[in-house]
Amino acid sequence: MQRVAFLGLGTMGAAMAANLARAGFPVAAWNRTPDRAPELQELGVTTASSPADAASNAEIVVICVSDTPDVEAVLFGPDGVVEGAKPGTLIVDCSTIAPSGSWDFAARLRERDLRMVDAPVSGGSEGARNATLTIFVGGAERDVEHARPVLNALGRTITHVGPIGAGQAVKAVNQVILAGTYLGVAEGIVLAIKAGLDVEQVAEALGGGAAQSWVLANRAGRMIDNEYPLGFKVALHRKDLTIALELAAQLGAALPVSALAAQLESGLIAQGHADDDMSALARAIRGLSGLDD
Repeated sequence: MQRVAFLGLGTMGAAMAANLARAGFPVAAWNRTPDRAPELQELGVTTASSPADAASNAEIVVICVSDTPDVEAVLFGPDGVVEGAKPGTLIVDCSTIAPSGSWDFAARLRERDLRMVDAPVSGGSEGARNATLTIFVGGAERDVEHARPVLNALGRTITHVGPIGAGQAVKAVNQVILAGTYLGVAEGIVLAIKAGLDVEQVAEALGGGAAQSWVLANRAGRMIDNEYPLGFKVALHRKDLTIALELAAQLGAALPVSALAAQLESGLIAQGHADDDMSALARAIRGLSGLDD
């Protein structure tokens, strides 16, 4: 089995590293905050002192951190991956960052005889835990095939969508569509509440028709209860929408629904709801509709 370094043990990363260990991969893990996810030790995951340390004995390095500057720091900062990785090591970046970041990092890594694919994921914390993530992969064919056994241990649907950076562009499209879906479900739930309907019955009925979606099936209950336990943080989706809106501006694409979602999410963050699941968009719609104080 390929030796894997896993860098970033947040909500998604810890579950993904655990699934690699369960699949039999030897895993060395690092996280910026030490002692994160101690349960990994029971699965045989070893702890590294730095990204360089983790990468020093790895054939594949998987990164799952929050944003473009974080990936750059893990790769090129003090004790970064480039200081420890052997020539030919493959970096698999599962973070969601700007496509331009992937282009830049891949070019800088090539100068050091290191290879990279961008492989952002979709499916939330449930998908990370259950190894059912959808993964959008950008990179050279041989590198994607090299990464595929690792990716197969993390997700159910792995699609090679083009050259480096293409995975991040597809993830931006994914987040744009999610913005509209979450807003649409939130508005529908609020309208049903205001109309005095049995909202749970409405959600179940809609699930059998053209309005069916993963969001309706899995997040309508949270919107009805007005409780939003963590699945995918509002703050992270807001960050992802910034990437999508900047890409749209560069390409001349109009994204009015995404712009509205970004504005509502900024308001939620300002009110202290940054760590709520992004279904908390319903909190904003409920407030605008006078449902909550």
